[in-house]
Amino acid sequence: MKKTSVNKKTFKIAYCALIAAISTVLMLLTSFIPIGTYALPIFAGALLVSIVIEYNCKWALGVYVVVSILSSFLAGDKEAVVFFIALFGYYPILKNIFESKIKNKVPVWILKFAVFNAAAVAAFFFTTFVLGIPAEEYTVFGIYMPYLFLILGNVLFLFYDKSLTVLVMFYVKVISPKIFRNGKM
Repeated sequence: MKKTSVNKKTFKIAYCALIAAISTVLMLLTSFIPIGTYALPIFAGALLVSIVIEYNCKWALGVYVVVSILSSFLAGDKEAVVFFIALFGYYPILKNIFESKIKNKVPVWILKFAVFNAAAVAAFFFTTFVLGIPAEEYTVFGIYMPYLFLILGNVLFLFYDKSLTVLVMFYVKVISPKIFRNGKM
């Protein structure tokens, strides 16, 4: 085995471990930052974009599993952990798969929204029945909010997906060349 291939493999492992560590720290911060329940799982998952681009979806999936397990045990905000596991942790990986394998945008968007809605409904039932958040918590002025949240969530999901696309372009054009020196690392 050549020294360069060992260095590349070592760098790959170290880079993935670094992204896993940063993502886990972001998940730990959900206990201290009030809006962190929603925002920090998004940021933690977005870091996986670099692994998908530089290496592949298998490595990113491994980091997702590591962060999910560590966050389950260490993070204080379990609702944020549910959001990370249910959608935001794996969505950057799935987005890459959908967009690279399916050329027609209509089925891609149908799949993306189907994944989001399934994850949102699953997260709602999990937080209600497993984490024990009472259903009354979702009622404001006599209006049962989960339906409104789901509609609003779909709109925000569209912005989230578009933001990930912008992040990918920024990463490829600006960040990756500085870290990986055009494939030399």
